[in-house]
Amino acid sequence: MEDQQGPSGTSTAKATVKILRSADSWIEGEALRQLQVTAELPGMRAAFGMPDLHPGRGHPIGAAFLADGIIYPYLVGSDIGCGMALFATGIASRKAKRDRWVKDLNIDGIWQDDEAKDAILDRHGVAKDQFRTSLGTIGGGNHFAELLSIDKVVETEAFTGAGLDKGMLYLLVHSGSRGLGDDILRSHTARFGAAGLKAASDDGLAYLSRHDEAVRWAAANRSAIAQRFAEQIGFTPEPLLDLCHNSVTDIGGCWCHRKGAAPHAGNLVVVPGSRGTLSYLISPRGTAAEFGYSLPHGAGRKWSRADARSRLRDRYRVADLQKTALGGAVICEDKDLLFEEAPDAYKNIATVAADLVANGMGAIVATLRPLITYKMRQEQYGDED
Repeated sequence: MEDQQGPSGTSTAKATVKILRSADSWIEGEALRQLQVTAELPGMRAAFGMPDLHPGRGHPIGAAFLADGIIYPYLVGSDIGCGMALFATGIASRKAKRDRWVKDLNIDGIWQDDEAKDAILDRHGVAKDQFRTSLGTIGGGNHFAELLSIDKVVETEAFTGAGLDKGMLYLLVHSGSRGLGDDILRSHTARFGAAGLKAASDDGLAYLSRHDEAVRWAAANRSAIAQRFAEQIGFTPEPLLDLCHNSVTDIGGCWCHRKGAAPHAGNLVVVPGSRGTLSYLISPRGTAAEFGYSLPHGAGRKWSRADARSRLRDRYRVADLQKTALGGAVICEDKDLLFEEAPDAYKNIATVAADLVANGMGAIVATLRPLITYKMRQEQYGDED
């Protein structure tokens, strides 16, 4: 495997590095350095930087790593199972009541419907005593619940074949395992720091068991968020897809670590932009192994959170950031988070999508337009890819 940018992706004794971007795409140097350093961990076979690659806490986000016989919990991170789920609403776009819904929506705080919680946990095969009070909460950071309309259909056959309808609204939920994933990582790092584990060892198997539970819990959480959102607008959410972005998976004896990367699994994938840009519905193409069995999971950050706050506070008022150039509304009452998650803080999603297509990773099926982006009504602790 060769980096398409020549010297920026070179083989090491430990792994081959491949960066999936075009010549015109910008990726921060620190993200490239982190990708290279991570590729040098023991057992690494290959490292893949997605078009949305950006720096993380020691390891880059927007990357996939393949390792032989070793798993690295620190690569997966604290928000195990974080991902995105898309739901049909059954509501026609022409019947949208944006202003009324913005006024009424509030899905912060503990969800009190224990019967609904039990049903969702049962459906996802999750123990009912695992961080139960957090179930149905979005969290902070880059997480959201977003009501979308269809902007443009590019591949009609793939679009209709997936049961989608251009005239309807859809709900996209981005969240993860909340405190459960954090608890699992803390337990690991307390004993092993950032070190990896042999996958077949007792400690490795114990981590994988808890990891898989967190992945299921995160999927259940996205379903719970969708149900809370739906109850307040008046629809029954129909699940269409659910994609995990933070995980470690056994693929033919090789352990694929995804840190902010969607699976390249033959199904449709949503690659969201910022709340002020379109999102993309993608159909995977090519051979999954070429791309680390992965796809981009979003636009990727351009600026750190601190940089976004300092750059944008004098440029925008709070009210300016609670509406978008596309006519969408943003529900976020945490002022710092509003600036940290401003569209300006993210890379151009159109460039990420173009890189994806140019590298043969996938084809654009449709674009999605945000109508309402729900972040939070009140300040709470954050979590992020």
